[in-house]
Amino acid sequence: MSRRSGVLEFAVLGLLHDAPMHGYELRKRLNVLLGSFRAFSYGTLYPCLKSLVAQGFLVEDNPSAEYVPATALNGKRSKIVYRLSAEGKQRFEELLADSGPDAWEDEHFGVHFAFFGQTDRAVRMRVLEGRRSRLEERLERMRSSVARTRERFDDYTLELQRHGLESVEREVRWLNELIETERANRTGRAPAPPGGSAAPHTSDGRDQADGSPDPVRSPYDRPGRSH
Repeated sequence: MSRRSGVLEFAVLGLLHDAPMHGYELRKRLNVLLGSFRAFSYGTLYPCLKSLVAQGFLVEDNPSAEYVPATALNGKRSKIVYRLSAEGKQRFEELLADSGPDAWEDEHFGVHFAFFGQTDRAVRMRVLEGRRSRLEERLERMRSSVARTRERFDDYTLELQRHGLESVEREVRWLNELIETERANRTGRAPAPPGGSAAPHTSDGRDQADGSPDPVRSPYDRPGRSH
């Protein structure tokens, strides 16, 4: 399975884990979920759905209905509603638990992060730390490349390289903040606020008069989920 199809499989299973959907609605949800990474077309989505059905991960609730693609002219939508089978739920749980190197890469990290609310805390930490490690390696290579080629490139090319460096550095800082939050939740302590001078806040946003730290809850934890 290619990385791209693996990402799409994960995203489809994750969205259908929340509720059954027909293909048109599923495509809209995919584009909202992963719009910053890529847009999916019917030509990409439906082969994936057919493959997941063939593998037993999805069930078609209305397989007898003829599929007519939605267009601006006919306005028709697929009548087939897709839902997870028991095997599909198990497959999604397996994908959630995957914290190996593939989960750190550009193709997979976004979809893993999108489902962090359903992911075990230890897995979240491994994915975040792995992603940070991968980006730090990338930063080192980029800085070395800029240092070696600085005199050979014009100002515009150097500016483009600087923009790339800043983008990666910004993501590393973001990951550092997320990792610190996760660690604070695991140890039961509150992370220091940026700048070190802001007053602690209660969960509803009000400052605590006595300055005592409010228990920190991860933004990815859903109520009722145990870790």
